[in-house]
Amino acid sequence: MRIWDIHPKHLCRKHLLAEHRELHGIWNILTKHKGKGGYSLHPETLRWINKQKALYLRHEELIKEFERREYKHYSPLNKRFATGSESQKIFINTKKEQKIILKNKSCECFSHL
Repeated sequence: MRIWDIHPKHLCRKHLLAEHRELHGIWNILTKHKGKGGYSLHPETLRWINKQKALYLRHEELIKEFERREYKHYSPLNKRFATGSESQKIFINTKKEQKIILKNKSCECFSHL
């Protein structure tokens, strides 16, 4: 489970779609109070507590990238739940580390700009 902190344009199709799916999972845990175990205790989920606005804005970034790539999107987030901080300052890995992680994967991240 990961929400990247780098610009979505750097993500390959696989990582872009996976992040979108995982973002919706975190959103549901945080906004529907379904966090009693499992992923509700995952470090990636915990760093978004009280930062639903930042998570909403990340989703909007992903959707802009979807549109740029001409992907379809049918799962908007409810903006009224976008509360809390609008920026994320807690990182599991720095942005520099995230770029290295992605560059070391056998995918097309960073190759389609």
